[in-house]
Formats: sequence, C-alpha cells, structure tokens
Amino acid sequence: MALTRFPRGRAAGTGLDRGFILILSALINGRLLHNSFYSLFIGWILRLAFNFIPEMQVSYSAIIHSMILVTGATGFIGRALIRHLFETGRQVRVLIRPSRRSPRLPKGVPVEVAVVSLSDESAIRAALKNVDTIIHLAGAESQGRNANLLSVDMQGTEHLARVAAEAGIERMIYLSHIGASRSSGYPVFKAKGIAEEHIRRSGVPHTIFRASLVFGPEDHFTTAVARLLQMSPFFFPLPLSGRTVVQPLWVEDLITVLLWSLDNDETINHTYEIGGSEYFTVRQVVEIIMQVTRRQRILYELPPVLLRALIVTLETFFPNYPISSFWLDYISISRTCPVDNLPRIFGLMPARFTYRLDYLKHTAWYETAWREIAKRVSRTTEKVLESVRTFRS
Repeated sequence: MALTRFPRGRAAGTGLDRGFILILSALINGRLLHNSFYSLFIGWILRLAFNFIPEMQVSYSAIIHSMILVTGATGFIGRALIRHLFETGRQVRVLIRPSRRSPRLPKGVPVEVAVVSLSDESAIRAALKNVDTIIHLAGAESQGRNANLLSVDMQGTEHLARVAAEAGIERMIYLSHIGASRSSGYPVFKAKGIAEEHIRRSGVPHTIFRASLVFGPEDHFTTAVARLLQMSPFFFPLPLSGRTVVQPLWVEDLITVLLWSLDNDETINHTYEIGGSEYFTVRQVVEIIMQVTRRQRILYELPPVLLRALIVTLETFFPNYPISSFWLDYISISRTCPVDNLPRIFGLMPARFTYRLDYLKHTAWYETAWREIAKRVSRTTEKVLESVRTFRS
C-alpha cells in the first residue's frame, strides 16, 4: 500500500495524533520490533482495519512523509539516526562530502545520497530540492589533524543556513556541544559557537541541542580510550586536570530526543543542553573502561600542554591514531548540565553509563574457540539423542 505524501506532513480529515499515525505507518510496513513476527502480525491486522474502516483509510492515506536532509550521516550518531528515521517511515536524503573512500552508511537502509561539499552553495541548493527539514550533524573534529573547523563547522554551516533560508526550509536541527561559545579558547567549542550564531541569524526555524559527551558503538571517546588502552602496555596518560567532570549521554537517548523534536513545534527557536544521568571525572571514566575491557593500566597525569604536544606528534607518525588534539578539548573543561534536563523537558530517563558499555568488551580467542566447541558438542549430542529416541520408537 503506497503512502501519499503531503507538502507539510499533517494528517488530513482526522484529529489523530501525528506521532501515533507515524507509529501505525511503521507497523504496517513491518519496520518496528526489528521486523519481527509480532510486527508483521500487527501490520496484517492493521491492513484489514484500513481496508474495512473508511475513517482509518483517510487517516492512513493522509500520513505525511516529509523529506529530511541529514548531514554528517557517516558518523556514529548519523548512522544511528538514519536507522531510526527509516524505522519511522520517513524519507531521508544524506549529504556526503566528496571523498575517495566509500561512505559508511547503515546497511540495508535505503536513502538518497547527495555528494556535496558544504562550500558549494549551488550544490547545496540542488540537494535541498523537496526537502523541508535539515538535521545538521556534520563536524570536522573527528578527522584529527586533517580537520578543517573553519570550512566545515563555521563556513559550511553558514552556507547551509543561508541556502536553507532561501529555499524556505521549515526546520533545521543542529547538534552542538555543551560549552559552545564564540569566546571559547578551545577550537572545537569556538567553532560550534560560531556555527550556532550563523543558524540563528539565518532566520530559519531551528532547534539547537548542546550535548555532553555522546557515547556508543564506534564513538570517538569510549572506543578511542579502549583502543589506547590496548596500545599502551603498562601506563595510560591523563591530563593533569583529570578531575574534569563529564556527563556521558547514550547515543540512543540522543536520537530519541532528536526524533521527538521533529514532531514538537514547541522546540522551535530554542536551545537545549542535554546530558546523561550521572557525573564522572575523566579518571573515573577511564577506570570504568579499564574494568569493562579487562585491561588494567597505571594512570599517570601529564600537563595538558605536554600531553597535547605528545598527541600531535603521535598523529603525525601514526595516521590512524585513535585520538586527536581536538579530543583533549572534550575533557579540558567540565561540560555538564542538570541531570534532570532530559526527564523534565523530554520525559526521558537517560541510560546509565556503566549499563551500555557491552560493545567495548573484549573476548579472548580461546574463549571464543571454547564456546564454538561447546556449541558443536551440544548440537552433536542432541542429534545422537534424537537418533536413539527414533530407534527406540
């Protein structure tokens, strides 16, 4: 059953809540519950209802699936966001910068791809055709020593916001950092602060989320620390300000907030600071990761200037070094917000940091081999017992 697209994505001829309709839409297409049997069964029941109840036919045909443009879609946050947008039945177009490398997009998720540089306003204008919402996640800090904060975060956001205003984009959602400010002494936070100003001045209806440290599979913080622990045989360096406080935010909680804001007009032209449910010092975070990965190291502190110089040197000789000098910006100052921001504003209880680190667990080769042997022995035993039962009967 084809979905009819309406220009502003509202349900016509019915007072049903738009979020409820989107859930029904996803269920009908079998995309919730990870395409499980229950999802398909519910979808079959709903199809029957839509076929026999005229009011539900009108509601279903009136579902709007607006086109959403996502920048930064190849990052770990972007990949998670695209999967969830697809599951809710939304049409997605991703903006990818020209590169020799193949883009790391989620497998099995159909999206439109626009290969565009944020410095090319005419190409951006073409990429915004039929788009009414932009989710701007792109940032250069993850590129390490090759990062260009000026062209991507500052000028790139300026170009995108200006073209969005000319194209009449209805909504722009921007992911920033807690601590973002034009006057900041740290390059990453300064760039994000300037980018926020460009969006506000553009006149495009916007929502800005200043997030604390976001963690999840293939992130640039916990995964980087785990790799460094693996590379460091006995010692692990920490900045002398190891008492800096962070507030880790689970990536799935961040995605939930972004999706919720899409359907809530009350968030337009507001800036929100969001973080996890717990505060940790940087030393505590490293100790937790050591415990999860079973790699104990001796922690010692270095002056920030010396540690930054050491990282720049290692980046030069090791192109794939896990962290960059920008990584130090994240842990140089305490970047926190009230722990009740998510529950109070969005009605979401954020996940606890220690409960979501299974992706860092390392399984030794002999443990994997033993599990495989035990699995095969179990299967063989079941076959033998089944043969014995068949013979006796």
